Amino acid sequence: MTIMTPKFGLGASVLRKEDDAFIRGMGQYTDDETREGLLHAVLVRSPHAHATFAIGDLEAVRSAPGVRLVLTHADIAHLGDLPCQALVGQADGSKFDPRDAPVLCKDTVRHVGDAIAVVVADSPFEARDAAELFEVDYTPLPVVPDLTAARREGGPLVWENKGSNVAGVMHEGDKAKVQAAFIEAAHVTEIAIVQNRLVCNYLEVRSAVGEFDAATGQYLLTTGSQGVHGMRNALAERVLKVGTDKVRVVTRDVGGGFGTKAFLYREHVLVLVAAERLGAPVKCTADRSEHFVTDAHGRDNLVTARMAIDKDGKFLALQIDLHANLGAYSSQYGPMIPWFGMSMATGLYDIPAVDVDCHSYYTHTVPVDAYRGAGRPEAAYLIERLVDSCAIELGLGRDEIRRRNFIRPDQLPYTTPLGRMYDTGDFAGHLTEAMRRADWDSFETRREAAKAEGKLLGIGLATYVEACAFPGSEPAYVELMPSGRVELKIGTQSNGQGHATAYAQFVGEALKLDYDMIDVRQGDTDDTPTGGGTGGSRSIPLGAVSVRRASENLADKLRKLAADELESAAGDIEIEGGEARIVGTDRAIGFAALAALAKSADDLKAVGEFKQTEATYPNGTHVAEVEIEADTGAVKLSRYTIVDDFGVTVNPILLAGQIHGGVAQGIGQALVENAVYDEEGQLVTASFMDYAMPRAGDFPFFDFRTRNVPSTTNALGIKGAGEAGTIGAAPAVMNAVQDALRHVGAPHLDMPATPLRVWEALNAAG
Repeated sequence: MTIMTPKFGLGASVLRKEDDAFIRGMGQYTDDETREGLLHAVLVRSPHAHATFAIGDLEAVRSAPGVRLVLTHADIAHLGDLPCQALVGQADGSKFDPRDAPVLCKDTVRHVGDAIAVVVADSPFEARDAAELFEVDYTPLPVVPDLTAARREGGPLVWENKGSNVAGVMHEGDKAKVQAAFIEAAHVTEIAIVQNRLVCNYLEVRSAVGEFDAATGQYLLTTGSQGVHGMRNALAERVLKVGTDKVRVVTRDVGGGFGTKAFLYREHVLVLVAAERLGAPVKCTADRSEHFVTDAHGRDNLVTARMAIDKDGKFLALQIDLHANLGAYSSQYGPMIPWFGMSMATGLYDIPAVDVDCHSYYTHTVPVDAYRGAGRPEAAYLIERLVDSCAIELGLGRDEIRRRNFIRPDQLPYTTPLGRMYDTGDFAGHLTEAMRRADWDSFETRREAAKAEGKLLGIGLATYVEACAFPGSEPAYVELMPSGRVELKIGTQSNGQGHATAYAQFVGEALKLDYDMIDVRQGDTDDTPTGGGTGGSRSIPLGAVSVRRASENLADKLRKLAADELESAAGDIEIEGGEARIVGTDRAIGFAALAALAKSADDLKAVGEFKQTEATYPNGTHVAEVEIEADTGAVKLSRYTIVDDFGVTVNPILLAGQIHGGVAQGIGQALVENAVYDEEGQLVTASFMDYAMPRAGDFPFFDFRTRNVPSTTNALGIKGAGEAGTIGAAPAVMNAVQDALRHVGAPHLDMPATPLRVWEALNAAG
């Protein structure tokens, strides 16, 4: 589909309007917040992964310079725990039985970094000094550091009252049908993979400022988040146990979220409680070390999968055994993430029968929750590694086996055995285009040339599909202000994606108004009545449709106001350039003057809401080419090609930014990132000295193109794009690495493909 690029609106390559402030250092992040009399909080955290503890005399702490308040569990025992909000159904029909995290631990800690107390002082330095004065008597207990230990019969338990470390058991699919298919299969391919644990590492570490108004009894939390309304509701109803009208949450600029800033954390509660008790504002800002051992981690699965295949290379059935690490507590959405992955297990393939078992476990580690893609990257990685293995074992081309098994356009809309309804797409089409752009056919010539230089080349591809913009709505509120500017309020939350620009395009399109005259407001529960927040690539597919409708409603109201003033019919009024004019004449009235004519506030306000009943399904193909130094095992990504189907593109520049960032995170997982715990439950990769992050020099130029087929489930045909790059990247890169290793007889390799791991694989192959 070809989209014309207008001055305003859908398809325009508009530069980001928010960047001017950021470039000039005028962004307003939480740690920039200052208040008169501001105090500072520091949490006291456990150095042990599992231990009982008793806190000694606190007199030295309380009398330390600058200290205003010390809180332990006994001081806040009336508060609720941090709630898990993903009580998914289990295989036996029961609901998930969560283990919520206490705001402060009472007598037992369950991961390094677990919080046992908070100190509030005049400065962060005095608070840290006082925190080091705590005398805590720890009695270490046996530790469950990973999934292998969690599954061990008779081993230590994270939660004694559960009787095992199994947190939940889920099942999707048809066991009997799958078993029958495997009996009749001409060939069965099996693969076992590890989904390495990741630390989010957004640029801006978390910070929170708490305030309390004694006169009104209202709490005010200012913090970086992915949505203020959900955070307010959990804080008020589940933890503070007050009405939602008593809690206001404000988010200003946010330096990255990736899922991990969607959750309620202990600091959010403690700064509010401290502010109430002290009658002064309280701030708590984490450092990078705290981020590593407190903020929710991502991924961490062990998976075995088997594919039943007929004599013609057609897939008959898929069987998956998934083991997921939830960490020490049930994080906000943690138990739901494996289910997301399970639901997308078949990828873009026509697989008649599926059987997926998922066991989730508790371990003495930081809780695991949604991280960019939230289950869909795990699913895509598994199916694409498995399909590559099927091709190799059957002697088929990696593209050929995919073409034989893709869902065809004439099968769409297509409902998978796991209940996902793919509405549109041309999967073979973007595969063909990506391979052409990647110069796939001449790769073997490049491989042979590299051998002369002692280098191994590999090429890999991965197709993907994700479910995003899940059923729901995101109302938008538009208003003409007395100044003649237009203000949009909406309950999503930008974390760097460019919402102020994208939404302004839709307002500007309806009102023919320059987007610099449009102000986008997000992140205040008292300012915007509703909000679903940002996550699951929902903001533009849902929010933009509502914004367009609200803006069109406002345009109708302004035409009526102008018609009354200019003594014309509303149908003869055109709006453009900040004024309303009788068509074909010079009789006009500016927006500011128009605002002054309103008889009521409602004349200048409009609401729009789009309710979506089915998810959207972005999909695409990634092709990666790698170069490996045989002597060192170092992997260099030399080419990267992407052809994606995002339905309708809102802003090509913003879209490219989202894809580049997502691909970088997927490559990071594939090649360098890995969170590792030792047997004592210590995170040995707890800083940038040990946890590698990808850098700009690690990436080639990304050749990114779209081959779009509009969605039928979204009113504007948009499919969503915020997480897609991460979903396609890791399997493409690892399939390329595996291709290079396979040609010298090296064994299967799990992520990350670090130089040491690759070197060991090469040496194992002789």
